[in-house]
Amino acid sequence: MTRNNDLTEKYEVIVVGGGAAGLSAALVLGRARLRTLVVDAGEPRNAPSDHMQGYLTRDGMPPAEFLALGREEIARYGVELVRDRAVDVSRGEDFAVALAGGRTVHARRLIVATGLKDELPEVPGVAERFGRDVLHCPFCHGWEVRDERFGVLATSPLSVHQALMVSNWSDDVTLFLHTVAEEELTDQDLRRLAAAGVKVVPGEVAGLRVDDDRLTGVRLADGSTHERSVLFVAPRAVPQTGLMERLGAELQETPFGAYPVVDPTGRTTVPGLWTAGNALGFAEQVVHAASGGYRAASAIVGDLIMSDLDAGLKE
Repeated sequence: MTRNNDLTEKYEVIVVGGGAAGLSAALVLGRARLRTLVVDAGEPRNAPSDHMQGYLTRDGMPPAEFLALGREEIARYGVELVRDRAVDVSRGEDFAVALAGGRTVHARRLIVATGLKDELPEVPGVAERFGRDVLHCPFCHGWEVRDERFGVLATSPLSVHQALMVSNWSDDVTLFLHTVAEEELTDQDLRRLAAAGVKVVPGEVAGLRVDDDRLTGVRLADGSTHERSVLFVAPRAVPQTGLMERLGAELQETPFGAYPVVDPTGRTTVPGLWTAGNALGFAEQVVHAASGGYRAASAIVGDLIMSDLDAGLKE
């Protein structure tokens, strides 16, 4: 195998994406003495958030600080990191990854950990306050806003589920139907909402009321305003699977977009190609992403070891 001190443009593994999944994979690969390159465009999904939650020993840490520590850790093991964007990829004897900066790098194995992008509802004020008092995940933010006046912006009938979930953190929840017609809700939806104490308000949401840089209300198109201090929304998840698609990876449709078909280690249907983090699923939290990166990297280490041993036996 190529060791970390063999300076060539060819790597054992390239990791595209420098978030929790990519850095976790790089840490394992570096410790396994594999020459590894991380290509990071610097666009983490949780950038709008001031803190991350639910990661044991890192609960409440700012995401930027978490990633900075991760970059320091992988550097100890000789892992290289380049601030660039992977714009194309092909596969011959190895993977060739073209970077926006003009460089092309090669590797025997590839991990795509490019995550997803959140497309927010086009309601004035939502994008500006996202990650502050406009939120999407009660597991990420519910404790911090517990017992406040919640609103939930419905963009599909699935928003009923979001309203029912967030009712665990507050007894004052209003579901704003927005673009969802009342008749789209089932009898079971209505019974559950009533049982949870969730108020249902029809009518399109026109904007937010903000006072002293705090959300104070939700304004409807009819001019009425409902006092709310937190608004939960359901962004449209857009998986960043372009590189995997170029390589011919099989995708499967889900209610949250098309994601690659993988085995338990994140191995795709393309030989030598793995994925981890939100690139393989909508609900991956930071702790899941880090775990997935670890699994993918350890599988690659074993794959390379056995591949080299088998090649030697044929000589």
